Amino acid sequence: MQLLQQTIDQIQAVDQDMMAKAQERVDALSKPPQSLGKLEALAVQLAGITGELFPNINQKAMIVMAGDHGVYDEGVTTNPQSVTVFQTLSFPKGLSGVCAIAKITNAKIVPVDIGVKEDLPTNAGVIIKKVKYGTDNMAKGPAMTREEAIQAIEVGIEVATEEIKKGVNLLGTGEMGIGNTTPSAAILSVIHHCDPLEVTGFGAGVGAGRIEYKAEVIRKAIALNKPNPQDPIDILAKVGGLEIAGMAGVVLAAAANRVPVVVDGYISTVAALISYKLEAKVKEYIIPSHASEEPGAKIAAQLLDIEPMLQMNMRLGEGSGAALAFPILDAACSMMKNMTTLEEAMLLLNN
Repeated sequence: MQLLQQTIDQIQAVDQDMMAKAQERVDALSKPPQSLGKLEALAVQLAGITGELFPNINQKAMIVMAGDHGVYDEGVTTNPQSVTVFQTLSFPKGLSGVCAIAKITNAKIVPVDIGVKEDLPTNAGVIIKKVKYGTDNMAKGPAMTREEAIQAIEVGIEVATEEIKKGVNLLGTGEMGIGNTTPSAAILSVIHHCDPLEVTGFGAGVGAGRIEYKAEVIRKAIALNKPNPQDPIDILAKVGGLEIAGMAGVVLAAAANRVPVVVDGYISTVAALISYKLEAKVKEYIIPSHASEEPGAKIAAQLLDIEPMLQMNMRLGEGSGAALAFPILDAACSMMKNMTTLEEAMLLLNN
């Protein structure tokens, strides 16, 4: 808890003065006003986060948290739980979807075992930070203890902080965990005070009872565990996931270190929502990537008051959408650095 509180206490608002300077430059660039749309807003946000008029985001890392879920036993998905292990081991080999996409910007993939049900080889290239061997079945009791939820958040803080110390200046959040749209929907249902069916989607493949059954399992878990809507750690502990907690920690660490963090789709956005509930100022450091096909993703983004920049009909997870957004941030930085203002252009033409 000490690390979590220290990190929260370290988070400051973005640099408003630098944002004003960046906006002034953006408005003066040799183009019609607002003609570069969201690129302009991104450039101003990056300036505010980093405190630099010309931000440098040349060292990127996708932190992919992996964990299993006890609620899998309820038959909420058709996918075998062994896929969590298989995919987690594929990240260091560069074989997954997020790896393929991340290569276009030379982004580093940092896979973390925060709660995979099996022991992974220590030489597989996965950071082993296992809090427990998957969450407990939330349909029969709390997914984890409060202490385990805090520990999982702090794993995310530790991993992200270590990457930042190595020079990483742009982070992305991703996850791997068969069944993890179920705890995501449970968390969102509690925070949004809505019936689970409103925020429950297909995920990677629903079981025989389909979405209605999946929503009923979530409904049962919430009624049994009674998570406190005002306490994000209680929500995580009772109906959440270890990788969701870990990603929340990544977002908190990014904000504490004034590093922009790109969130992926549904599950990553729910994790960002948890971090926001812990410290509202983190929202200024969050850059949303794509609008997930999961029905709860739009609601989670609305609760955060963020607007995803991409509409790609994606729902893979892993951080794939976040990695896809990285080149757009490069473009925003290039706009600031390489595009001239009208005044600069006139000086160059006259010399």
